[in-house]
Amino acid sequence: MARDYAAMSRPMHLTPDHVARTFRAVPDPDDALLMGWHRLDEAEIAAAARELLAARPAGPLHVFAYGSLLWKPEFEPLASRRGHVDGWHRSFCIELTTWRGTPEAPGLMMALLPGGRCTGLVQEVPEAAVVPVTEALIARETPFRELLEARRWLDVQTAEGHLRALTFYAPPVGEELRTDLTAEATARMIARACGHAGSNAEYLHETLKALGAHGIRDGRLWRLQKLVAAELDRMG
Repeated sequence: MARDYAAMSRPMHLTPDHVARTFRAVPDPDDALLMGWHRLDEAEIAAAARELLAARPAGPLHVFAYGSLLWKPEFEPLASRRGHVDGWHRSFCIELTTWRGTPEAPGLMMALLPGGRCTGLVQEVPEAAVVPVTEALIARETPFRELLEARRWLDVQTAEGHLRALTFYAPPVGEELRTDLTAEATARMIARACGHAGSNAEYLHETLKALGAHGIRDGRLWRLQKLVAAELDRMG
């Protein structure tokens, strides 16, 4: 493990130049292409937020950020601190044919899968913003009825003690997971995938940058970015 941390203190193999090469223009797909999925309207988002907050633990509302919420937050946290959850690890395991992928070149979204440990940031939501922030998170993370259950309250350990925090896709539901992929196969998909929201390589690169800025190391992601960079170099 010490050798892994020493390696991760060096610059990433996956450079901004690599990431720039992965972008291409992709139109925003119509919801009708999502094979019968139902996008939530404003009333359904509000109802989902009420249901979620009814199960809210006592005290401030905390959100556990482990992926894109680290570098593209939905709100300005009142406070933010490092924390870890035992029994979960990051994994690029949800196949995407939209957003950061296409049917011709599917991408992969990160989720939490059972096993290991995941270190991220615990973001405290200002009390006055609890309802609009919860609604915004639902609209962003689970915008379809079929995804509403892809959330949970996790036990998070911080330097200040234990707390309960809301997170999404731990584990994902209503999805066909790609847990069959090797690290090399995952890298090949990430290197080729781009959708209307950007490229899969950008998603990986920005997540690692954000983790590094907070002194957080993830050995799986570090190995993966090296493989993605090598794949992009092979592709020219």
